[in-house]
Amino acid sequence: MFSQPQPVEHRFISTLSDLDIPFDSQSSHVITGVDKLHAQGIRGKGVKVGLIDTGVDYTNPVLGGGFGPRFKVIGGYDFVGTNIPVPDSDPMDCKGHGTAVAGIVGANPENEFNISGVAYEASLSMYKIFGCTGGTTDDLVIDALLRGVSDGQDILSLSLGSVNGWTESTVAVVASRIAASGKIVTIAPGNDGAKGAWYSDSPGNAINAISVGSLDSTTVYVQNATVFGANHDPISYLNTIPLPVNGTLPIFATSNEHTTITDDACDPLPDSIPDLSPYVVIVRRGTCAYVQKLTNVATKGGKVTLIYDDGEGITAPIGATNFTASLIQAADGEFLVSNFAAGRNISLSFPQTGASFQFPYPAGGLISNFSSYGPTYDMFFKPAIVAPGANILSTAPVALGGFALFSGTSASTPFIAGVSALLLGVKGNSPDVGRSARSLFETTAQRISSSHVHGQPLQTVTQQGAGLINAFKAIHADIVVSPGEWITNDTENFPDTQTFTVRNLGATSKTFNVSHIPAGTALTFQSGTIFAADGPVPLSTQYANVVFSESSFTVYPGQIHEITAHISPPSGFDSSTLPVFSGFIEIANANESYQVTYLGVAGSLKNVQVVDNTDQFFGVKIPAIIDSAGNYQNGTANYTFVENDFPSLLFRLAFGTPKLRFDLVDPNIEIQTTLNRRDVDHVLERRLFNFPRAERPGTFNQVNIVGTLGESDYVPRNTDVNDGSSFNKLSLSSAAFANGTAIPNGYYRFLVRALKVTGDPTNEADFESWLSPIVGIEVPL
Repeated sequence: MFSQPQPVEHRFISTLSDLDIPFDSQSSHVITGVDKLHAQGIRGKGVKVGLIDTGVDYTNPVLGGGFGPRFKVIGGYDFVGTNIPVPDSDPMDCKGHGTAVAGIVGANPENEFNISGVAYEASLSMYKIFGCTGGTTDDLVIDALLRGVSDGQDILSLSLGSVNGWTESTVAVVASRIAASGKIVTIAPGNDGAKGAWYSDSPGNAINAISVGSLDSTTVYVQNATVFGANHDPISYLNTIPLPVNGTLPIFATSNEHTTITDDACDPLPDSIPDLSPYVVIVRRGTCAYVQKLTNVATKGGKVTLIYDDGEGITAPIGATNFTASLIQAADGEFLVSNFAAGRNISLSFPQTGASFQFPYPAGGLISNFSSYGPTYDMFFKPAIVAPGANILSTAPVALGGFALFSGTSASTPFIAGVSALLLGVKGNSPDVGRSARSLFETTAQRISSSHVHGQPLQTVTQQGAGLINAFKAIHADIVVSPGEWITNDTENFPDTQTFTVRNLGATSKTFNVSHIPAGTALTFQSGTIFAADGPVPLSTQYANVVFSESSFTVYPGQIHEITAHISPPSGFDSSTLPVFSGFIEIANANESYQVTYLGVAGSLKNVQVVDNTDQFFGVKIPAIIDSAGNYQNGTANYTFVENDFPSLLFRLAFGTPKLRFDLVDPNIEIQTTLNRRDVDHVLERRLFNFPRAERPGTFNQVNIVGTLGESDYVPRNTDVNDGSSFNKLSLSSAAFANGTAIPNGYYRFLVRALKVTGDPTNEADFESWLSPIVGIEVPL
């Protein structure tokens, strides 16, 4: 199952005076070089992009206003209907997510918000797999992928997924095979950055697909208010379009005693405050919600409000569409309040034209905090690259206003689909070009720091991949570096050497220097625990060491030069933090640079504990057997399976596992489990997985089971967030094995076995194991 796509932010915009339009999405084109490609006439003409999403409102004029061969949206298919599954050929959107995705790829320019898609001359098709409510299933996603291939799409883009952490889900494997055939497939890695590393989405984990993380935009388009009554520069406020205020209005500060008040206007304003309708009301940010402040101001008649920041910048919109209000910087607010307190007659006007201004966004140019971390448990790069994905203005269904503000890797993913269309428009849509696209994007990308504070390390590759897409550089590069990624695995599976090649497609010889540029080493687990570190994942400046076969070389026109490198993992770490080291091999001269990105683990994945056997989350040690009321079983308990009288297994995973097995076994089985010790006759010799059936020593089928309750393959870890991702429960709601046959009345134990990452599934010793208390099954006959 896949839930409805949930971007971090998705707000519909109805008018030019809407307060929820703080960002100019075209800044995303500037920082990626898309604007320069557009200026050269490179706009994706002739390329076909297939989108797999909630549908598209093709009646939106910015998306062409129609459906079919003569329009921008040339085709597609609806696999689900609205809420009743009635498939047809009309992929009309009723949610808005797919329409926003379509706009990022292909919105026509010259609209009222002056936005355009990355490849607005490309042809779009929409494969609708979500109805108006509810989720979808992997068979429908696969059906959409295969139809997209059958329809001849050059690019397929999916802004959807669910946490998996492995490359082996059904959809991921199909998507990977499609990408390997020469189609470009872009997929979102998820919006779970707060949940730490090893937590990327599938099908975004598809090995050959391009998984796209999100970067915050670098600028905010703001408006300027003119100051009268004092010599002061115009005051910038956080709106893309001017506040609809005519004339010049005096100011009134709700608190004029000091500018450090923390709860300004959080309580109803006192009787001493006059009618505020003639004023621009100045209020300090802090403590309570904007809406609460604005409501209290409105109760006193206030119609126009500026809220001044309590920090050093204006970083987010107010988001209160029922008020004429905006944010200003702290220094500007303090200037206005101090002059008001001094009795000076200060007033403001809000020019309706010519007052826009680009304001630097403090977090701009950094990875969005919501963007998910990789790598996969089988050590593949996820994400591969990042693109702007925070506060992107795009299209929406006409009935919902026509435009929407959109944040999430759902927004960055179609951006790369659009860049891919620009690439194919220049280089053609051959399978070789499609297969080489990800490596080309990675080797020409821009590395990203973890902070704007000087001296901080580059952001870990587990979140930035190879860095920010540089579309102009990728499309015009005449140097091809391959591969774009080095996967160095963990210390138990570490390759001795890595190689890359540099191919010169240009007309002149070029000399390059080779150097190592490390990224921060991600401490992916909390020290001394079995639990993953929450995001932002802490970074260390203990880096790997890289030695090259040569530090400089010349590559001649038409030739290929090979470089060998040896990477030594960093040492001296607390192994319980499971450090993931990463960085870049730069190939550069004074005029140009390219890179190979690498990633590895300074430790053994096989040594990472999979099953949580602590009492940290529930106050009792788990795994545990509970009844339908949530009571924990201590000692032997009987269940009748009448009126919800059945047992459930409560458990958590601290790390991913490629195989999780649940069996019923004889209550007197002789087995030394790895996660608990049974209270059996202490005279019995209990050795690890030592059983009477010893004709095949060391194999998985040594354990004599009564029957199987279930098996899950390629399972992700749990989180510490109480949103349904923090634990698992396997309920034996009927007295039946997994194959449907009845479990005979009697006494049993649950046996849980979890294969360690990189473990051998045929070797019992590579599994963690746990035995439950005795469970009695007493179904009335």
